[in-house]
Amino acid sequence: MSTDAPQADLPVEQIARDDSAVAEIAEAAGPLPDDRFLDRELSWLAFNSRVLQLSEDGQLPLLDRAKFIAIFGSNLDEFFMVRVAGLKRRIATGIAVRAASGLNPREVLEAIWSRAHLLQLQQAVVFRDEVRPALAASGVEILDWASLTADERTELDAFFDQRVFPVLTPLAVDPSHPFPYISGLSLNLAVVVRNPLTGNELFARVKVPPSLPRFVHVDDQRFVPLEDVIAAHLDELFPGMEILQHHAFRVTRNEDVEVEEDDAENLLKALERELTRRRFGPAVRLEVESSIDPHVLDLLMDELDVSEPEVFRLPGPLDLTGLWSIYAVERDDLKQASFVPKTSRQLAEVESASAPDVIAEIREKDVLVHHPYDSFSTSVQLFLEQAAADPAVLAIKQTLYRTSGDSPIVKALIDAARNGKQVLALVEIKARFDEQNNIDWGKKLEEAGVHVVYGLVGLKTHSKLSMVVRDDGDRLRRYCHIGTGNYHPKTARLYEDFGLFTCDDHVGEDVADLFNVLSGYSMNTVYHRLLVAPHSIRTGLIERIDREIDHHLAGRESGIRFKANSIVDERIIDALYRASQAGVPIKVWIRGICALRPGVPGLSENIQVISILGRFLEHSRVFEFANGGDTEVWIGSADLMHRNLDRRVESLVSLKSPEHADHINALFELAFSPDTMAWDLGSDGEWTWRNTAPDGTPLNDLQELLIEAYRTRGKIE
Repeated sequence: MSTDAPQADLPVEQIARDDSAVAEIAEAAGPLPDDRFLDRELSWLAFNSRVLQLSEDGQLPLLDRAKFIAIFGSNLDEFFMVRVAGLKRRIATGIAVRAASGLNPREVLEAIWSRAHLLQLQQAVVFRDEVRPALAASGVEILDWASLTADERTELDAFFDQRVFPVLTPLAVDPSHPFPYISGLSLNLAVVVRNPLTGNELFARVKVPPSLPRFVHVDDQRFVPLEDVIAAHLDELFPGMEILQHHAFRVTRNEDVEVEEDDAENLLKALERELTRRRFGPAVRLEVESSIDPHVLDLLMDELDVSEPEVFRLPGPLDLTGLWSIYAVERDDLKQASFVPKTSRQLAEVESASAPDVIAEIREKDVLVHHPYDSFSTSVQLFLEQAAADPAVLAIKQTLYRTSGDSPIVKALIDAARNGKQVLALVEIKARFDEQNNIDWGKKLEEAGVHVVYGLVGLKTHSKLSMVVRDDGDRLRRYCHIGTGNYHPKTARLYEDFGLFTCDDHVGEDVADLFNVLSGYSMNTVYHRLLVAPHSIRTGLIERIDREIDHHLAGRESGIRFKANSIVDERIIDALYRASQAGVPIKVWIRGICALRPGVPGLSENIQVISILGRFLEHSRVFEFANGGDTEVWIGSADLMHRNLDRRVESLVSLKSPEHADHINALFELAFSPDTMAWDLGSDGEWTWRNTAPDGTPLNDLQELLIEAYRTRGKIE
């Protein structure tokens, strides 16, 4: 943090907010420029471009490069299914408004199409020209049918007859057969055949079965795309017909879910009805092989009702999300070294084969865990499992936004209910693309005797909260966990997140009050150590940003450092601009979207923005304020976006342990070090990858440094 100003003698708790000073700075600086916000949709595409850059990094092992190609593809799929689909819907209904960036809705949509076309073509070319040949040179081959030997074709003939042919359904298109429904994200073959008796040319569609492997094994390390296998056997699907041509294509549909909650007599039933309609949403993107016949393409565009800008002509194969199956090849020499997390040093000072007593450790001190470097299974999961089996535990309350299909968290809640404890689960059934999974889990929990609440009308519950009420003999205590990530054991090995364990009375009271809001009719909005959206996170952060201005003007230590997935909220960004104009040093660490424009003279020259991507998804949200030398740190579930601050129940908790504040400080220092690899955001909205030193040597990989530090159970240096 900034140390260029002397420390004041006045105790921090006696420093009053000086709103007049903030107002004077704003008045002296004049009105903020209209072009001070970057466009959120284009910023998201820039984020996915950074993901794609990792696939081009020759320093990464080959299978990891293939993995990033797949991640880029799945990211873009969801972007079109939700963001592009939503934008098109708002334009069509006339409710779209000019973006904060100044672009009108049509300009945003056209810019998305232009940028997305280039990025997806870049993805295809990187795979075709770099990753695929390099994998082949290392023995991992993705072949086409013509490259197979006669014996290999014979084996795949048998595979087709036994495993593929029985599940294929060729659908003809003629006056008696209307154009079939094409499901979203399905891979298909458009086939043109000719009747040798009449000479008539006919169109048919063959869906590539999603239940079968995307890439079929030829042997352990050699594969052929499933659509190639099907294409080689089209004569078996259309016996007696002449196969003239075939082309792969793929459709993306609007798959966002909207529930008119105010009119829904039952939120659960309303959402279930909406889920059945999701798969019939309008098409928003058509991917085709660049070799497709123009007449076939015209037919597809007409029947699917897509416009020319929504057509993506690409080198085959389509749907590179399927490269996850290639990544699964057992070739450790082509992947980053595996990492097995250890039990948090704060829960077990010395490594031991026996599990730590998590509740006993929390009773002694607050514990901050950092996933995936600290094991989720021997901290969060173990906390709930031990609570479920502990006779002294009276109640467990839990929020579930996303969890795994075989969730040990859900099992622990069921075990607790069966053990006679009072168990409440807030299951957020509006978690996008996990709706059906959460509905299923909610019903299973109810059947086991768990009290289940399915979110709040008008709000998503995104807070990550657990509370265990235990009779400790001397009194009842509330043991709480507040996290930045979901209670999902599988993603906890891939997502970077923080979690605080504490039995602090103020936190326990806050969490209990918040659960009462979620499950009952409580209108409480006042908390001790929590900031809770939609009531107090935005205002609480802005008050602290303005307080840093006071500290700076009074000559005290000042500084702001934020870590989040996205920053879009205009009021918070404007507050950061005011602080920058006052001279407060600000560092912002963003994984995804950033609408803040750093480095603009007179506006944001004191703001630095970086992004770090890697083997783990940087997911934690951390907010640090120098606070005149008495550093204040908050962690929690909220990103700095309108939906998080206005339309979700989010929570941030303050860290009170100096050791925890030091840990966060060390993490920020390491991330913003000039020796650490990162992307830097310029005032023009362009990101520059800083991955090598001036002498050409690679810069440090933050996540690899942390892996090593946690592996040796040391501290971040």
